[in-house]
Amino acid sequence: MSGSGISFVTEAQVEETKKKRQEEWEKVRTADQPEECPEEEYDPRSLFDRLEEQKEKKQAEYEEQFKFKNQFRGLEEEETNFLGEVDNIRAKIERQKRQEEWEVIREQRISLGTGPY
Repeated sequence: MSGSGISFVTEAQVEETKKKRQEEWEKVRTADQPEECPEEEYDPRSLFDRLEEQKEKKQAEYEEQFKFKNQFRGLEEEETNFLGEVDNIRAKIERQKRQEEWEVIREQRISLGTGPY
């Protein structure tokens, strides 16, 4: 039965572990912390459950990291063509506006008789 892999911890071993933890606690504790070393949290869940929870947390963090990035999609060819046409129309309107302004300025100068035409 020595191959079963089950080993029990004696009370002496538990006390020795507590003593070592207390010594380590004394080395690192500050004045505002308690003198007694805080007990390790006992989690009664199985190892599988604890690992499953860690896996879910990591997955949630990963999804959160790329959540914002996934909200956007690329433009399709039809959309880019439309936006290109809109940009061309705006540029044409801007050129016409500038041309009209220059015409008004030229006419003003002619009527006042100043500057080059």
